[in-house]
Amino acid sequence: MAKRWYVVHAYSGFEKQVQRSLKDRIERAEMEDQFGEILVPTEEVVEMKKGVKRKSERKFFPGYVLVEMEMNEDTWHLVKDVPKVMGFIGGRQDQPAPISQAEADAILNRVKEGVDKPRPKVLFEPGEMVRVIDGPFNDFNGTVEEINYEKSRLRVAVSIFGRSTPVELDFQQVEKL
Repeated sequence: MAKRWYVVHAYSGFEKQVQRSLKDRIERAEMEDQFGEILVPTEEVVEMKKGVKRKSERKFFPGYVLVEMEMNEDTWHLVKDVPKVMGFIGGRQDQPAPISQAEADAILNRVKEGVDKPRPKVLFEPGEMVRVIDGPFNDFNGTVEEINYEKSRLRVAVSIFGRSTPVELDFQQVEKL
């Protein structure tokens, strides 16, 4: 039987603990051949705290753990009996349904992208008011006109001498009002 991806509902905040417990139980039961990856979908985010750029992890499906496994009675019970696991998502109570391979690939790609290109923790929208906290326009307020997430840059309309002037700024140079 081929391994498929299943979504396991865990207590929020205990995803990593569930992941560790599951790996330990699989090892103790010597069922490694019936399980593949066990994944907590996270992505790296960049934020500014007190002028320092910090990277941190953010779960993009809080409360869920992805498990690649062959579904049978033994593997089902092994996963269900892990502390802090509420059950499987999808299908019936006694027969969970796997997610499609396309969904699994999309999640895996997002996890891989999150490691390669960290995303900003704060997301901006056009028309939003921001304050410049760094650079030559420090303490100026402006309106977001354009956002470029690939380059982590914003175009902000800042009022200088009563005239609106577009300024290119880094995400870390502004904060939301």
